[in-house]
Amino acid sequence: MNFEQQLLFFFSALGAFNGFMLSIYFAIVAQRKKFSNYFLALLLLVLSIRIIKSVFLFFNANIFSIFIQIGLSACVLIGPALYLYNVSQTKPSKAKKWWVHIIPSLSIVIILGIVYPYLNNRELWTKFLIKGIYFQWLVYILLTGFQLNHILKKVVSKNIKLNEIEVWQFSVYTGVLIIWLSYNIASYTSYIVGALSFSFVFYLLVLLWLFKKNKNTLFFDEKEKYENRKIDAEKVKSIIEKLTVIKDKKLFKNPNLKLLDIAKQLNISSHQLSQLLNDNLDKSFSLFINELRVEEAKQLLISNNVHTIETIGYDCGFNSKSTFFTTFKKITGTTPAKYKKEKNQNETN
Repeated sequence: MNFEQQLLFFFSALGAFNGFMLSIYFAIVAQRKKFSNYFLALLLLVLSIRIIKSVFLFFNANIFSIFIQIGLSACVLIGPALYLYNVSQTKPSKAKKWWVHIIPSLSIVIILGIVYPYLNNRELWTKFLIKGIYFQWLVYILLTGFQLNHILKKVVSKNIKLNEIEVWQFSVYTGVLIIWLSYNIASYTSYIVGALSFSFVFYLLVLLWLFKKNKNTLFFDEKEKYENRKIDAEKVKSIIEKLTVIKDKKLFKNPNLKLLDIAKQLNISSHQLSQLLNDNLDKSFSLFINELRVEEAKQLLISNNVHTIETIGYDCGFNSKSTFFTTFKKITGTTPAKYKKEKNQNETN
């Protein structure tokens, strides 16, 4: 290899090698951190296997066919690992059935690999099996996108900021999507593009991690992370009953209302309140408060013909007109103006 080829090999292979190392790290750390890290470790591992296959095949077309087969087969776990990692972050209960996504996919590709080995069936793999594997990968990318719909909406809406976990989830998702696209346009560019894109994405994510002040929050949990124990059922019932104080006293009208403020009102810890909202009501604190604000706004839009829609938004606790309009449409599916118009028409009829 000349110098340019050596340089290309170095950068394309370096990401895969570090991906292997980081996958081992997360697999070990996951034992004392979060179950989701196992899926992150699996995602890095199978991506690294796929990438290292591409690198060696690009620079040595005579590598063993079994090595090529393993590299291609690893792709069947990239989608499930991506999906399970994100689901385990947002809805941990769904990730408990991880085997539904892992075992069938892995079993099928292993059986096909035994019955139709790459060495004797290259045309079959090239024309059908590889395309099927990439299609399955795409299906899981779309499923993951659906799971991250709330994050994607925040990204589109520039007025709503992502928290640290959401930034990381979006970055991992986008990175995997870029790698999938890179491999699917390889026939129009170069086969090594996929490997280089992985190295590029991998080091961007590492930099994102390193530049955070609190490194633990990015990979493992929020600053107010939950303890590894469920809240007692009676305690849950008691807290939910107390939550009515927010609506009764209209505390949500405070635009600067924080999780800690409500926790103090209920005489519980902030992480307990956050856990209850997520585990029992399946809502974040911001969504819970915004739903109360929108309900108040809906009543005022119908009953109040004096104040402008913008004033009503401020009165309900929203700190800007754009945030009010975006949140209202996200929760109700329509804008405040259309909601007011439709309700007035119904009353007239």
